[in-house]
Amino acid sequence: MACPICSKVTDQKYRPFCSKRCADIDLAKWLGGGYSIPASDEIDPEDLPEVEGDDSRLIN
Repeated sequence: MACPICSKVTDQKYRPFCSKRCADIDLAKWLGGGYSIPASDEIDPEDLPEVEGDDSRLIN
């Protein structure tokens, strides 16, 4: 298995990375927002058509 950061052979101690350095680089990417899942724009509930008999949108 290759290290996902530098492609060297992994070290069992730091698996799936080859070293603490590469593990720390990966952690910094996670903490800094470097990894993200693409998302589509949120749908505004006000733009949805009303369904007759649907009281779930009523606010008390």
